[in-house]
Amino acid sequence: MSNIVLECRDLSKSYFDGAALIQVLQGVNLQVQAGEMIAVIGNSGSGKSTLMHLLGGLDKPSSGNILIKGKNIAALSETEKCDLRNRNLGFVYQFHHLLPEFTALENVCMPLLIGNMDPKMAEPKAEHILELVGLKERLTHKISELSGGERQRVAIARALVIDPLCILADEPTGNLDPKNAERVFQLFLDLQKACQTSVVIVTHDIRLAEQTQRMLKIENGELVLI
Repeated sequence: MSNIVLECRDLSKSYFDGAALIQVLQGVNLQVQAGEMIAVIGNSGSGKSTLMHLLGGLDKPSSGNILIKGKNIAALSETEKCDLRNRNLGFVYQFHHLLPEFTALENVCMPLLIGNMDPKMAEPKAEHILELVGLKERLTHKISELSGGERQRVAIARALVIDPLCILADEPTGNLDPKNAERVFQLFLDLQKACQTSVVIVTHDIRLAEQTQRMLKIENGELVLI
């Protein structure tokens, strides 16, 4: 049985800027193994976020294929693709995209409720994940009452609560000061090892990237091993 949880084959993405064709990615191949943590680095505008959106099925490639658990998402209906993505992928962004009118607990419960879990089961599971990220005392606090580092920990808990095969994290520490960035990243490492979840993380911080198991760089639209 394959240990590959997420894969892209000959992935390319281009778009027109007026009459000019802009080639963002070309012929990118990547296999993410179960329990593996990979860092993707590259200059601003190199296509890192584009790659993450494609891997997550949030954007369509110009050519090539993306497979989640061996299933080619291009062959699925929009409903099937959303279901596969929602059950297997967690997302963490530079800006947390939490719902400010809800509490930390309610935000983390949200993916479970969307997946039709009974609220009586969703709440204790969300509580447990929030305890893991060190927010046991902040469950009922609204997002506006939390610090930047705490908000990002809620975002990580929200991504982890569905027990995803893989988390896609796009500059998850980019909006934090260096001290909080290090804390959040270390938390990420600890949880990834404890939960055996795969992680693909985009970061501009080489020090953080070097702590992962594999570091890749996007250069001229291609993904190369460092």
